[in-house]
Amino acid sequence: MNDLPIIDAHHHFWDLGLNKHPWLCGAERIPFRYGDYSEICKNFLVEEYQRVSSAHNVVKTVHMEAEWRTDDPVGETVWLHELHDKTGYPHAVIGQAWFAREDVAKVLAGHASHPLVRSVRQKPKAASSPETFVAGAPGSMADPTFRTGYAHLGRHGLHYDLQCPWWHLGEAADLARNFPDTLIVLNHTGLPSDRSAAGLAGWRAAMEQFAECANVVVKISGIGVPGQRWSVELNGDVVRQTIEMFGAERCMFASNFPVDGLCGSFDEIYSGFKQITSPLGEEAQRMLFHDNALRVYRPV
Repeated sequence: MNDLPIIDAHHHFWDLGLNKHPWLCGAERIPFRYGDYSEICKNFLVEEYQRVSSAHNVVKTVHMEAEWRTDDPVGETVWLHELHDKTGYPHAVIGQAWFAREDVAKVLAGHASHPLVRSVRQKPKAASSPETFVAGAPGSMADPTFRTGYAHLGRHGLHYDLQCPWWHLGEAADLARNFPDTLIVLNHTGLPSDRSAAGLAGWRAAMEQFAECANVVVKISGIGVPGQRWSVELNGDVVRQTIEMFGAERCMFASNFPVDGLCGSFDEIYSGFKQITSPLGEEAQRMLFHDNALRVYRPV
């Protein structure tokens, strides 16, 4: 199984010597869903990535924006293209954008002018729990200002990489229906961090509603649980149910490294994905690990 070709659809590089990532370089740590993240506050570049992934046949990678300084969102894209020219990595790029900003049209045009960019990410304003969700809150996907900026994506043929907790997926589904020509790539499986029966039931209902939209796909990654080591027993049902809801043709695996290194090794995570999906057969695994990411992100 280790010869199965993999396109890692979501990972990060950072060079802290550039001092461009406030959440990693600052003296204070931000609230983080995996808790203490001091372990990843160090350089993570091509050499480190190749080392952690060496047990698997990773043929191409997709770089996800890593919360580079917001006053220079295209600067990360420029840096990544320089890195690609030197090392061949990454093979596609997802840039940072903020749809409510006055300069969003300029930022998106800047990203789109670089040949590796396929998508952008903004984490919309989110409630901390299902109980505190407020429909149409400022900064959310239903905010008219957000949508005005979002409309620029279609002009550049860019996708939207969405990261939000599952209780915002109703708004995401409405966004997908209102902009049917823009592909939404849901990050981190809808963040099913609450593994109680009620939490999983809410996550599944929201994911089923979102999956009804034709112009959406999902990245299976970021499913670690704070304080617990990544394992097939812990995460198998989440993976299987996601594939059941979206179909193997609309799911893809990703490492979220180095962030998910807080929960497990690259080998533990990818070996787990392979074990969970082995009953699906070779064709489905090829889609999940390689072909779908090839279609969506067109890595060079």
